[in-house]
Amino acid sequence: MPWKDVSLMSLRLEFVTLAAAEGANVRELCRRYGVSPKTAYKWIARFREGGADALVDRSRRPAASPDRTPEAIEAEVLRLHDKHSAWGGRKLRKRLIELGRRDVPAPSTITEILRRHGRLAEAPAPTAFVRFEHDAPNRLWQMDFKGHFAIAAGRCHPLTVLDDHSRFALGLFACDDERDATVRGRLTTLFRRYGLPERILCDNGSPWGTVVTPQRHTALGVWLLKLGVGVSHGRAYHPQTQGKIERFHRTLKAEVLQGRDFDDLAMCQRRFDPWRDVYNHERPHEALDLEVPASRYRISERPFPESPPVWEYGPTDAVRKVSDDGTISFKGRESTLSKAFRGERVAIRPTPEDGVFGVYFGVHPIAQIDLRV
Repeated sequence: MPWKDVSLMSLRLEFVTLAAAEGANVRELCRRYGVSPKTAYKWIARFREGGADALVDRSRRPAASPDRTPEAIEAEVLRLHDKHSAWGGRKLRKRLIELGRRDVPAPSTITEILRRHGRLAEAPAPTAFVRFEHDAPNRLWQMDFKGHFAIAAGRCHPLTVLDDHSRFALGLFACDDERDATVRGRLTTLFRRYGLPERILCDNGSPWGTVVTPQRHTALGVWLLKLGVGVSHGRAYHPQTQGKIERFHRTLKAEVLQGRDFDDLAMCQRRFDPWRDVYNHERPHEALDLEVPASRYRISERPFPESPPVWEYGPTDAVRKVSDDGTISFKGRESTLSKAFRGERVAIRPTPEDGVFGVYFGVHPIAQIDLRV
């Protein structure tokens, strides 16, 4: 008869009482009750020392645990995690060290602390990926609107701008629309503060433009080209082209937007600003060897010109002014560029391929003319 949990205490008491009787056969009792002699003699000894109360299971946890993380450190880990609930063990450890703690445990220990206190959700299965980044700040900025969401006073359209090399969040703006003027105004603010990048990577569609003609260039894109900023677009239906800003958007949702309500755009911005500071200056970044983005970012050496420059072309260039309908005429043939270039001057230059000419807006190639077709 094995000892079941539901009657464990009564069976133990019964067993030791019988075993204590004069002339009792302990070995036979062991066979009857289905316990080993070692266990039987352990309970008999406890009963003799402390009576029935001594038959209660004792914790196997050691009285002292020299390897246990001090309660003060556990409290600090939990406090920091409450402030940054999406951070894992490695980020929390890095930040605690930066805050001056000397007795910070290993990332695995911090993760175990979070798990023990019910702070961890199941992580998704890891997937393989290849990481690419430009080799210096301001070589490429990534720009996009995060999906808009409802607020009490309408909808918020978060505009985000990220430096590709450093992951530095240059801008995080709560906007009420996704129009050209809105984007241009926010970019002007960033250009005045950080200077001009070499190129900006955008999504497809308004107001960015698209990789597909004839809507490839928009007024916003032409404005950027006039400033000497190249414009690129992600592959259609391939958000991984802008992987860094997509990842930034997931972090923004997890740490700022998820489960929260907002009254108006001003309230959104009040939430965005301090979080952006934390993201840039406090939050260790996995892709940066747990350094913060601000440690790798430097402002651009190209200042923002308050008046866009007028492009000057070479003496051998064929210069044309773009018509109101977005077309130019060259060697008796009309070619369509984009209405966004209306009134602007472009240059036409021969390419190494006979009969094919490149069309340039300043230093930027914007189209080709093939006289062979």
